[in-house]
Amino acid sequence: MTHHIAVDIGASSGRLVLGQLVDGSLTLAELHRFSNAFTEQEGSCFWDMDYLLNEIINGLQQAKLRGIHECTLGIDTWAVDYVLLDAEGKRISAVYAYRDHRTDGVMEEVGRLLPPEKVYAKTGIQQLPFNTLYQLYAHDREELETADQILLVPDYLYYRLGGRKMNEVTNASTTQLLNLATRDFDPELLEFLGLRREQFAPLTEPGKELGFLSAELVERYDLPECRLICVATHDTASAVLGVPAQKGRASAYLSSGTWSLLGVELDHPLNDRRAMAANYTNEWGANGTYRFLKNIMGLWLIQEMRRLDGERFSFAELAEQAGVCAGFRSLIPCNHPRFLNPDDMIQEIRQACLESSQPVPQTAGELARCIFDSLALSYRSYLSELEDLIGGRIEVLQIVGGGANNRLLCQLTADVTGREVLAGPTESTALGNLAVQMIEAGRMADIHEARRIIGQSFAIQSYLPQPVPQLTELLDRWKQLHPGANIHNM
Repeated sequence: MTHHIAVDIGASSGRLVLGQLVDGSLTLAELHRFSNAFTEQEGSCFWDMDYLLNEIINGLQQAKLRGIHECTLGIDTWAVDYVLLDAEGKRISAVYAYRDHRTDGVMEEVGRLLPPEKVYAKTGIQQLPFNTLYQLYAHDREELETADQILLVPDYLYYRLGGRKMNEVTNASTTQLLNLATRDFDPELLEFLGLRREQFAPLTEPGKELGFLSAELVERYDLPECRLICVATHDTASAVLGVPAQKGRASAYLSSGTWSLLGVELDHPLNDRRAMAANYTNEWGANGTYRFLKNIMGLWLIQEMRRLDGERFSFAELAEQAGVCAGFRSLIPCNHPRFLNPDDMIQEIRQACLESSQPVPQTAGELARCIFDSLALSYRSYLSELEDLIGGRIEVLQIVGGGANNRLLCQLTADVTGREVLAGPTESTALGNLAVQMIEAGRMADIHEARRIIGQSFAIQSYLPQPVPQLTELLDRWKQLHPGANIHNM
């Protein structure tokens, strides 16, 4: 097959992207784009899974209208959220969104019953309040006991399209339930939750064929004949696969979207006490690799700010307005739990500035500048931590995803880290998704060739560091907001 379609769904939007190899270059064409967001019902946050499935079908109808009759198809989404199915394969309940407040305080409660050091030694996964381990602990016991299968979101979408149940490894690792040594669900952690191994489908590696789109869907909606390929279903795992290769230079990636994921790709987990203390994670990657990275709140801050401001300005306009505001005037600790899902992000930012005796940002431009400055300083802090943990200097930071389009943030990141920033490709998640499909289809030899082709097919923008006035004083201010931050020794 010469047509390959990536279904790439994030927390704020989704799309279907067509990928083709043309004269040795990888080309992309967007077939369909749709919005996505959790909804609040009776104080809880849920995803609309039927809506997502219908939008995938709408996108495949667009593919058919463009003359695509046969293709491969791969799906990636966000991590940690799950679907409970009964014995007939039907959803038992609505699907909670990870920002739901039901897990408030649960991580600490579990920590009193199950030593965090023990869990980290087993799984290598960082402590985050919305990890599936804590979500399942907070879930209704009766529903869990009656669940025949527990699938993560992309696994469920594959199941609805083709009828096959699986748990893909790159996403399953984010549950904080997989054992690094046995490479399976950990029996002790499952017992702690009152769950059974058979409630989880077989673990499946990226690159495995999953059969075809159901004939019933093809006929009912007039869809292409789609051969379903298991890709790296965690969107960050696909994004990392889509990072162009860097020859002869030590590099780290920064997947910049709703979340910012800063890390390196390793061939072995790094789950010692130092890594745990810094709260770095070892998510499983394709081809037996590990994504050693830090979760940073990311562009969620600006997305929420823009939503609450009535979406008066585009993201590009907000960056432009921020660019003419005074730099580093007001700063916030981006990764503080208060910014995970506040009732009002704008007020939360202003209150944080007020509490720390900083100027309170008033205009949209000032708020955006506060966010971008704070993100850039967060990247410096965590990059310094990363270098200490891996025992080597990072020479270049490759920013992929939507944040690569933000020229102000890219330049600020280069300036405060003192490292060259390479921005792009913005479509790295779809590219990593497509790469797995094309390798399986024999269009590319392996991930090394895929990354070489990606690097040759898409423009990469270089940002060189510029001097930051009074940097020492700025870093002292930042450290006051982040006691213990490892930020000076770069």
